Amino acid sequence: MMKLAILSTTIAVTAAFAPSATYSSKSALHSTPEETVVDTSADIPADIPQPAPAVAAINGWVADETKPCYGLPGAVAPTGYFDPLGFAQSGITLNEIKRNREAEVMHGRVAMLATVGYFAGEAIPGPFGLTGPANDQLAQLPWPALSLLTVAIGSAEIRRAQIGWVEPDFGNWSKTLWKLRENYYPGDLGFDPLGLKPTDPVKFADMQTRELQNGRLAMIGAAGMCAQEIFNH
Repeated sequence: MMKLAILSTTIAVTAAFAPSATYSSKSALHSTPEETVVDTSADIPADIPQPAPAVAAINGWVADETKPCYGLPGAVAPTGYFDPLGFAQSGITLNEIKRNREAEVMHGRVAMLATVGYFAGEAIPGPFGLTGPANDQLAQLPWPALSLLTVAIGSAEIRRAQIGWVEPDFGNWSKTLWKLRENYYPGDLGFDPLGLKPTDPVKFADMQTRELQNGRLAMIGAAGMCAQEIFNH
């Protein structure tokens, strides 16, 4: 009897460590076998274009928050990066930097035209018999010509907004207010009838710096001529 009990115990212990039998039925909570994981990356044809990088270069410029003004051109010797009023200080968002640069470029272009216009307007007789200081000549324009000038300026500004600015969201106006498009380079409106825009990023940055410097000087010059004529009228 004792031998039978020992034999029964030995069989039970051995069965506990034996591999379980395989059943055709499966539990609803069974794990997915590794063999069902299929790698399809090798099946993608090589000629399919890969996704574009998260940050694409615009005219050779890629925004870098570690650099002053996010790396936009415009700093020259001897002053270098000069921002005493903090328009591009640390913490300013990229959209604000681009918006300030857009304003600087466009005002510089207008000032360069105004500087030439001040000299030409007083030296060359105008088509409408304009005379006297340049500050008084706008008021001498006849109403039809002034209306056409107003419409032309308004049309140009609307077109500039369509190119560089995000469409307004009237349901959530604060989301798109003053927001420029991510792929828009400040001042690049695609208007280049003389083909002066370089395709090389280094040459483009150099030309952009020269335009900025001439525009900054023109803004100071136009303001000085306007003030001088007001005080010496």
